[in-house]
Amino acid sequence: MEDRLTANQGRGARERSNPIVGPEEFAEAFKVPRETIHRLIRYAELLAEGQARANLVSAKTIPQLWDRHFADSAQILRLAPDASVWLDLGAGAGFPGLVIAILQANHANFVMHLVEATAKKCAFLAEVARATSAPVEIHCMRIEGLSKSATSLMPDIVTARALAPLPHLLELAAPWLRGGTRGLFLKGRDAGKEIESAKRRFNFTCHLHRSMTAEDSYILEISNLAKRLKAKAR
Repeated sequence: MEDRLTANQGRGARERSNPIVGPEEFAEAFKVPRETIHRLIRYAELLAEGQARANLVSAKTIPQLWDRHFADSAQILRLAPDASVWLDLGAGAGFPGLVIAILQANHANFVMHLVEATAKKCAFLAEVARATSAPVEIHCMRIEGLSKSATSLMPDIVTARALAPLPHLLELAAPWLRGGTRGLFLKGRDAGKEIESAKRRFNFTCHLHRSMTAEDSYILEISNLAKRLKAKAR
């Protein structure tokens, strides 16, 4: 494992400091244009409306939306600013995938594939995508189903947040984590334990990047994934 945060202070990165409380702080931290901020403001409005109809995110995190969800999602982009094809597993209310798509909306050939099994959440994702012109393709199905039906999908980056413990997450992501594809997964304080558990089932390279939004959280950069061979019984 390696912490390469200081070596990867690419576009839009910032050191952890005060929470981002609104659009002005977000624009300053990530150096995004006014058009992008307007799109994120519309996203925030639709999330507030949608939350009243369905449980899209934890209600207690809504007051910290710009930090807990928008900035937490946006920070991933600094690790793959030139990647064109992304795959977000278990997209939920759009974190991190839809936020990244909005940030990259003006980049030619960019597409974010969002995979979500819950119909209400898929409808919400589609509503936000229409309102913000986000370059996304929504797959309203289970991840296991997509791995069977979208065999030609070759993402540059696979991402996920709060989806599953790392061993199971790698099982889900394995069909796409081949060749030069990398996984960028947001994890909390138990990241180290999850990595050790996953190593019992997989061989992989892992770089640990400190989160910019939480002291005890990380972005796990996974590559060179391969299942471990079971030893034959003698």
